[in-house]
Amino acid sequence: MHYENSTNSIFSTFLVTGIPGLEAVYIWISIPFSVMFFMTLVGNMTIIAIIWREQTLHVPMYLFLAMLAASDLGLSLFTFPTMLRIFWLDAREITFSACFTQMFFIHTFQDFESAVILAMAFDRYVAISYPLHYSSILTHSVIAKIGVAIAVRTFTVQVPLPVLLRRLCFCRSNALSHSYCLHPDILKLSCSNTRINSIFGLFVLLSTMGLDFLLILISYILILKTVLSIASHGGRLKALNTCISHLCAVILFFTPMICLSILHRFGPKLPSHIYVTLANMHFLIPPVMNPIVYVVKTKPIQDKILKLFIKKGSGKSKVTFIT
Repeated sequence: MHYENSTNSIFSTFLVTGIPGLEAVYIWISIPFSVMFFMTLVGNMTIIAIIWREQTLHVPMYLFLAMLAASDLGLSLFTFPTMLRIFWLDAREITFSACFTQMFFIHTFQDFESAVILAMAFDRYVAISYPLHYSSILTHSVIAKIGVAIAVRTFTVQVPLPVLLRRLCFCRSNALSHSYCLHPDILKLSCSNTRINSIFGLFVLLSTMGLDFLLILISYILILKTVLSIASHGGRLKALNTCISHLCAVILFFTPMICLSILHRFGPKLPSHIYVTLANMHFLIPPVMNPIVYVVKTKPIQDKILKLFIKKGSGKSKVTFIT
């Protein structure tokens, strides 16, 4: 065993965990995870590129969607590779510095996505409750300020987490419960007093994702109140239909996260695969599913993607004809 000077620990590395009990079939499990990673990269990069290129999509709803795709892309880049490394190479070791860095970026993109989903809820509320003033309320300047505010809030609360971890000693065990480094998981391995870390971690959770979730609920209560005041049945359905994609994003993101946070902090000791499954659902499923949901439910995005591929196809056919 070696000592890590920065933390005075008896370990020099952590060991990330794959899927307990399925070690014999890791190479087969890697296939669907590789497909999911590929779909995540292609789906989110396509959405960002389409919105970036098309001036007609430079409206609040789609600019927020581009932010969501960017956060999903970042989250997937710091989770999928570590998992695939375990499945392909059985490479479980990760240094303290690399682990703390990974943890920082995972929780940063997690908080960023939560805030973007809140901004999208506000966008839906303004669009449904104040349709005539929508473009004057959510101007490009306002959207830019919202983006900056999200980034500042996220970095302000996340930077202290790895700094506070540096002072801890890790001597009980170095085996993490997940395939990537998460703050509550790292704290469980410390033999130092983690009260400050736990209190600050809980503060971060409640002041970011907890507050965001509460404000999203309030937004939808106000949206529902507005929708119920619409006289026609068709008008109500049309208004609610504009929220379906966003509601899917809320459910995909918050449900596993709430369950995982409660179990980590207050729940009984459960089999490790329960925590692994919930973490994978929270960190891996939204980046894969969000592009699919928004492409399926958003006709302008569908049209632009089809236009892009048809344009490419016609370009190739012209080149073939000339040669």
